[in-house]
Amino acid sequence: MMRLANKSKLNRMFKAIDFFCGGGGMTCGLRQAGIDVVAGVDFDASVGPTYEYNNPGSAFVNSDIKRLRSTYFERKFGVQRNDDFLIMVGCSPCQYYSIINHDTTKSKLSKDLLMNFARFVDYYRPGYVLVENVPGIMTSNDSILPQFLKKLDKMGYIHVVKDVINMSEYGVPQSRRRFSLIASRLDGVKLSLPEKDNHISILSEFIGEAHGFPKIEAGHRDKTDFMHSTAALDAISLERMRLTPHDGGSRLAWAGDERLQLKCYIGRDDCFRDNYGRMSWRKPAPTITTRFSSVSTGRFAHPEEDRCISIREGATLQTFPRDYVFKTTNMATAAKIIGNAVPPEYARRLGETICNNQ
Repeated sequence: MMRLANKSKLNRMFKAIDFFCGGGGMTCGLRQAGIDVVAGVDFDASVGPTYEYNNPGSAFVNSDIKRLRSTYFERKFGVQRNDDFLIMVGCSPCQYYSIINHDTTKSKLSKDLLMNFARFVDYYRPGYVLVENVPGIMTSNDSILPQFLKKLDKMGYIHVVKDVINMSEYGVPQSRRRFSLIASRLDGVKLSLPEKDNHISILSEFIGEAHGFPKIEAGHRDKTDFMHSTAALDAISLERMRLTPHDGGSRLAWAGDERLQLKCYIGRDDCFRDNYGRMSWRKPAPTITTRFSSVSTGRFAHPEEDRCISIREGATLQTFPRDYVFKTTNMATAAKIIGNAVPPEYARRLGETICNNQ
């Protein structure tokens, strides 16, 4: 395939469709890489306003992929079949394969969504296929991944690179291990995943007063689009926080206090040790989940201040731009959008890696 000298022009030739787009983390990163994201698809209508507000020109398609016609993008947006510069992205819901998931009853409904995504790949035969998911999709005994890979091979996607990476090595300040896959049907491409950084991204490089996050107290509500808002704490939880050592302390500091110790942890201090824990300045944050706005669900307390990290701090640790607006006034809803997202910085690197293969 012809190699173009002007990389920016080359990037603009690429277009993408982002399935399971959520609030737009993947779309945001691909757009930062210069890729035209034609549309994002998600069955959850509530994420649409956030997606479209922050990604103008990328249409939000509110649809269940199982019911969406294969011809939809051809008819609605003029997407061509067999386009070497088309990228189809399938970051399907991953709860079923997640190690933090305990009840798989509901998540089983989404376990095989990759094969529904494969239906669109089969119809359009894009030049590239991009998948991001939890590591468990590689190790689960009943994973859909082997079936998906066989389908890709049958469709002629002869080049496939895949691995489990830790995003802290790719500009994202989290210990966030994820499965990444890039596949192509094109001759002469040399696929690779993004190159690792020479250092690990850590918390102090992203949040704190030096980075524009003023000190706030638990329960603070920021009514601006910045959403430097944090959950309230009852009196006893606030007391627990005050006794938790700064910069990485855990609930073990007050485990011996009968009044403060939670009944569910009595005699079980070896379980869920991150709950009520503080983050460390000199380390990556833990994985930002959909419930990062609560100190009781993980190591989500601020390293120094007696509170959980704010909505904007969580978004920043996910590498969303500071001006990315979450179109909701509900903190739990915003946290869900943020925690479910592919970090835009890693998405940008994935997009640039694909563009550089030409």
